[in-house]
Amino acid sequence: MKNIILFVFTILLSTLLAGCGSSANIESQGLKDLDKYRMPTDVPEASSLTETAKTQEASLIPPVSCPVTTMSISSFEAPKPYSLNAPWTGIFWFGSENLWTALHDDGVWSGLPHNPDGYTQKIMWWSSRYSLKDELEPALVVLGKRLDGEAPPLKFYEATNAFADDIGEAMLTGVDFPTAGCWEVTGQYKKTGLSFIVWITP
Repeated sequence: MKNIILFVFTILLSTLLAGCGSSANIESQGLKDLDKYRMPTDVPEASSLTETAKTQEASLIPPVSCPVTTMSISSFEAPKPYSLNAPWTGIFWFGSENLWTALHDDGVWSGLPHNPDGYTQKIMWWSSRYSLKDELEPALVVLGKRLDGEAPPLKFYEATNAFADDIGEAMLTGVDFPTAGCWEVTGQYKKTGLSFIVWITP
């Protein structure tokens, strides 16, 4: 009887030892293969995501060194038949009867379409001297230079015309800002010039 018990115990012990050896063997040989099934560990922490959001939000605030043109420095009201004030929320008229434009209240242009030439923006201009029927291609020129760093000049495309019930007769121009940053834009039309400063951010 003792021999039978000893025999069974020996078999069980051998089986356990074999299992442990097999498990250890799998663990040592297959460790590299298991790595490809593991989840990535380089997921940004919540704090990093928060910092990214903060950076993006901060980019929408012009630095003190960029004196953007805002609604607070404008008191211009357009002459009849135009609306006294810009007919859109967050936009204001800026300029004089001879030449004016529409700008954002905070002086920031963000999220502009981007192409190899830079950030594209359409700028509308008005003048009491402009008549669409007499001037289908307005004699308007737009210039621009970056104030806070080196950059090629603003790229200007020829002016065209626009008309709608809420804006009346207007001159429409397309421009490309080569880089983001602080830009001074100047429109020139029939011996009248108008300049403003805007913060361009992606």
